[in-house]
Amino acid sequence: MDGLFTFLIFAVIFYLLMRYGCGAHMVHGHGGSHSHQDEYDDPVCGMKVKQDEGYGKTYQGVAYRFCTRSCLDKFDANPEQYIHSNSDKEVQA
Repeated sequence: MDGLFTFLIFAVIFYLLMRYGCGAHMVHGHGGSHSHQDEYDDPVCGMKVKQDEGYGKTYQGVAYRFCTRSCLDKFDANPEQYIHSNSDKEVQA
């Protein structure tokens, strides 16, 4: 009975730490990673796309979102064209 009580105490502490402690930030999207952002810029047309809308693709370890299937198909045909054009814009700015 004493072991069961100890186990329950640790289970409650573990639950509280996971729910409200440092681990909770990753679940709620506060991890600071690119993959957890709310909006993406479609690399083909530049339109804003929310994380739960449109089409998604990971290319060379980077997540991209596309507003339509047409934009995704254009990216698939020549991804380097859209990646380099975006990085060139960032350098000029």
